[in-house]
Amino acid sequence: MGRVGGAGGGCLGAPRKPWLHPQARGVPPFLLRCSRRKARAARAIAEGEAFWGGAAGAEPLPVGSCDGAGCAPSSSSSSSSFPPGGSDPAAPCPQEPCVAALARVERTDFLSPMCIGEVANVSAEITYTSKHSVEVQVNVMSENILTGAKKVTNKATLWYVPLALKNVNKVVEVPPIQYARKEQEDEGRKRYEEQKLDRLETKQRNGDVIMPVINPDRQTKEPHTVGYSQSSLIHLVGPSDCTLLGFVHGGVTMKLMDEVAGIVAARHCKTNIVTASVDAINFHEKIKKGSVITISGRMTFTSNKSMEIEVFVDADPFVDEPQERYRAVSAFFTYVSLSKEGKPLPVPQLLTETEDEKRRFEEGKGRYLQTKAKRQAQMQQAAQH
Repeated sequence: MGRVGGAGGGCLGAPRKPWLHPQARGVPPFLLRCSRRKARAARAIAEGEAFWGGAAGAEPLPVGSCDGAGCAPSSSSSSSSFPPGGSDPAAPCPQEPCVAALARVERTDFLSPMCIGEVANVSAEITYTSKHSVEVQVNVMSENILTGAKKVTNKATLWYVPLALKNVNKVVEVPPIQYARKEQEDEGRKRYEEQKLDRLETKQRNGDVIMPVINPDRQTKEPHTVGYSQSSLIHLVGPSDCTLLGFVHGGVTMKLMDEVAGIVAARHCKTNIVTASVDAINFHEKIKKGSVITISGRMTFTSNKSMEIEVFVDADPFVDEPQERYRAVSAFFTYVSLSKEGKPLPVPQLLTETEDEKRRFEEGKGRYLQTKAKRQAQMQQAAQH
């Protein structure tokens, strides 16, 4: 099997290597840094998510005992997308069963490869709770069973909220956890406020629209412009995409988003491309069975070696629904360009034409520099220890 990127299209002209194909294992491609490296690590994270509630579904699995402060999150329930920290004016019944709902996946960087034949060790724990949301840290390590060598391959932070089983629009209160140190609670509260602020900023951008590209004549468009690589995919949500409660699995949505982002990157570079990282994925609204979703991607920024692609998922209720089209999910994907030998290649500079494109380019540059500075600070801190 050849090298495959985080995108569904995979890498172009890649050599045959014995790496796992993510889709062959039912893995959401967004969890892969590059296909030749991470299929099993991604599957491990996906299974870790399922342990705590799955990906943006809402399957009716019973929650553990309630303690009077609300129902405790189940260790084996599925989920549906819903904003963390959301509230419901009606106080939920303390004994009301609930399901965990995936609301946000924090930025995910892919650290090292996991190969066929290695063993994945997945650990997950609740690290913070607010009144209506739960932070779960998932860590994946790989072990070479021949040498015994172990390494961290993936880390992910996920935010869930508990939704009432009989009414998925009702948020159930979360009982607080006990912290070993006061500092842990303070640090968790800081992370909670940061993600909450980021979600608000993301919602402010939700007025942006990427018009679907229908039969584009790319011969008339200048290469390396936003319009040249812009791509869309239209998908009818069927039963196989959904949980038992009729809401789309988050993994299905993320797979489609990664496919569109990969197409944008491949059109821009005309080379092998692989996913380097995914910024926070925000699930703004649930997507019901029977909806028509439009997944749209556009290039926003390029550095010398990477490119940022913004992806939106808009939903159109299709059957017996008076609701108008709405923004369901949004995220930024970062890709890199590789040669057939797997070596990094320079990324063609994005040519911006309109004021909006120039604005988005500068915003992307700011995110790029911020991430770069944060990574350098972490490396320096690690070196000191």
